[in-house]
Amino acid sequence: MIKTHEIKAQSRKDEGKGASRRLRHASFVPAVVYGAGQDPQSIQIEHNTILLAAKHEWFFSSVLDLNVDGKVQKVLVRDWQKHPFKQLMMHMDFLRVDENVAIRVSVPLHFLNQEKSAAGKTSGVVISHNLTEVEITCLPKDLPEFIELDLGELNPGDIVHLSELKLPANVEIVALHLGESHDIAVVTANTVQEEVEEAPAEGDTAAPAAAAAPAKKDDKK
Repeated sequence: MIKTHEIKAQSRKDEGKGASRRLRHASFVPAVVYGAGQDPQSIQIEHNTILLAAKHEWFFSSVLDLNVDGKVQKVLVRDWQKHPFKQLMMHMDFLRVDENVAIRVSVPLHFLNQEKSAAGKTSGVVISHNLTEVEITCLPKDLPEFIELDLGELNPGDIVHLSELKLPANVEIVALHLGESHDIAVVTANTVQEEVEEAPAEGDTAAPAAAAAPAKKDDKK
């Protein structure tokens, strides 16, 4: 069963940089909702609501129920601006979705049982997660919050490609529609060999850094 996540917001009429600054001072985030053949709508959301939601993966990869003045519309987070160094969200864009039209969304990958695998237990093996999210396409009702990849059978030297991911029903990976060359590695388990310096053979002595210059004879008599 797909979880629903509701974000409450209010419509706003004031626009422009000055209005946005006033909203932020009042602990609100200015935002815009657009798409689905409708006019863009300016809204405001309590900053704490956004700050708490943004700590979860689902906020950026799920279809959200955006409740604006009591009217709910299905949206995706499409863009956001954060303060360079403060814990502040400055602005957000939401895209309306048509429940009958396929969407393209990047969803996070969850890696399972890596430490239990042969590769995970072998000394000198480095397991690399080359991707942490993957772009998929599906109808909004089929959108998963994440995709799991079980690495329990991963062996040293193994490579897991995009085509090996187990997807939920009616979900496709966008890159795989572009040809085999786009079936890139998601996870690799490479053995790293340490370089060992060879010890000098017994009896060998190190050459002197520089030969001493021969003493000059005193030509003066």
